[in-house]
Amino acid sequence: MAAGESIRIDDLHAWYGESHVLHGVNMHVNEGEVVALLGRNGAGRTTTMRALVGLVGTRKGSIRIRGEETVKMAPHRIARLGVGYCPEERGIFASLSAEENLMLPPTIAQGGMTVAEIYDMFPNLKERASSPGTRLSGGEQQMLAVARILRTGARLLLLDEISEGLAPVIVQKLAETIRTLKAKGYTIVLVEQNFRFAAPLADRFYVMEHGKIVREFAQRELAANTAMLQEFLGV
Repeated sequence: MAAGESIRIDDLHAWYGESHVLHGVNMHVNEGEVVALLGRNGAGRTTTMRALVGLVGTRKGSIRIRGEETVKMAPHRIARLGVGYCPEERGIFASLSAEENLMLPPTIAQGGMTVAEIYDMFPNLKERASSPGTRLSGGEQQMLAVARILRTGARLLLLDEISEGLAPVIVQKLAETIRTLKAKGYTIVLVEQNFRFAAPLADRFYVMEHGKIVREFAQRELAANTAMLQEFLGV
């Protein structure tokens, strides 16, 4: 594991029951980087995220998080390495208020954001603190899902399709949030269908197809890869 690497994945295979979904994924993420995982639906991007946190049936290969091998580690132990996962379905509890949802996850590492800092970052959540989860808009639920992992002390954030289906003003707010977190030294992996959201944010990009990484390029190489992205993503 090279110095400064947050994640190193080597020859990762993953299965859901009999279904072989990941076929030898190789990628790395450096500390403090924003990396975007691109690809069509079904390419294996979400399974890669779920494999990182131990939420797939069977994993083989190597996943090192901050130098520690985690491929056989239980999900709760992986979380305590400072990993926060924001799934596509958000997981907001309808019967709890926004603030109760925010306070629900345990502290997994020192240095998590205070509630005051979170409300400063997401003023909408402060206004809706006592509202039930079901009364929040889709954008407010997404803000809450991101905010919830910031309170835990996680510094490695896995964000799955956080811009999907949201109004442009909310997408812009989430982009600002990612820039702020990057400036604070967070490491972020984005799974995104919305390439226009991910393009200006990421330092590096991986393109997945059929459960494998098929391309890797840096932000400065974005223009040179436009034709390839149109081929793989239809953007």
